[in-house]
Amino acid sequence: MRRPIRTAWLATAAMAVLSLTASGCVTVHGELAVVPSVERSEAAKALTAFVDAYNAADKAYDPALDKGRVTGALGAINQAGLRSKSVTSPGGNPHHTDLVLDDARFTIPKKAGWPRWFVADAAPAGQQRSGGGVRWLMAFVRESPEADWKAAYLTTMAAGAIPHFTTGSDGYAVPPTGADLAVAPARLSADYASYLQTGSPDDFAPGPHTDRWRADRAHDAKQPASTVQYADQPLKGGAFTPLALSTQDGGAFVFFATRYFQRQTTAAGFRPQVAADVRPLVRGTVHTKLTKDWMSSQVAEVPAGGKVAIISRLEGVTGATGS
Repeated sequence: MRRPIRTAWLATAAMAVLSLTASGCVTVHGELAVVPSVERSEAAKALTAFVDAYNAADKAYDPALDKGRVTGALGAINQAGLRSKSVTSPGGNPHHTDLVLDDARFTIPKKAGWPRWFVADAAPAGQQRSGGGVRWLMAFVRESPEADWKAAYLTTMAAGAIPHFTTGSDGYAVPPTGADLAVAPARLSADYASYLQTGSPDDFAPGPHTDRWRADRAHDAKQPASTVQYADQPLKGGAFTPLALSTQDGGAFVFFATRYFQRQTTAAGFRPQVAADVRPLVRGTVHTKLTKDWMSSQVAEVPAGGKVAIISRLEGVTGATGS
């Protein structure tokens, strides 16, 4: 039942890991031209700005230091984790090591209007793309011409597992329409939340983030002197809108988010245990109930036919209530 808050993670170093859909256009100030979301030089600067802010915030355990460089699911997890650590370790992070990302590649779609987005793919220092090591994939979002680029989603993958994205003759990424996919990217959050809650729709392939997670929840539901209930909610708007890229096998690679509540209720005379990293986020007093609010960020591989594979999940407690 107890899961640690995960602000981010980095392969064996355990540092930190993790949308906006390409389907449909947002028109602002009459901008109708379909253009690249960002120049590669600007994308590189956005990645550097994020890394610098992340390092400063992680070293000081101060959420204000990278608040302006994160958003969406990653932002919610990052900020809650830093708020907690600022209480449990007020002197900062004694184990901080600077994050360094090398060999950055950028996948940039073309679209009209705002918001705009791109995906950065980079290796922790000392690894190269061809070396078979772990890569960071990050989705960056910019809401308007006046806004900064912010990291919305983050995941890590083995270099050899990263799909080949479809690009046009100009080198820019091709977003999927959803019409030729097993599940449209815009439906993923709602379908996944419903599946976790009820087992339907049966759109998802077996794995640690689907049938096995449902089994884990069923096991959690009844413990000695305690019950655990889950309630899942889709997240589909704003910085949580799914982000999707077409892959050369005819499918899509999709970042999307969900939210869920985990309520533990104990029998009279017992009290839910509150983990040290959750305690700073608790509102109210824990007597017999503890409800944790989780943010969950998924990466899915959606085929043209068949079932959706959830290939990674990053989650963290963003708040809790005692009663």
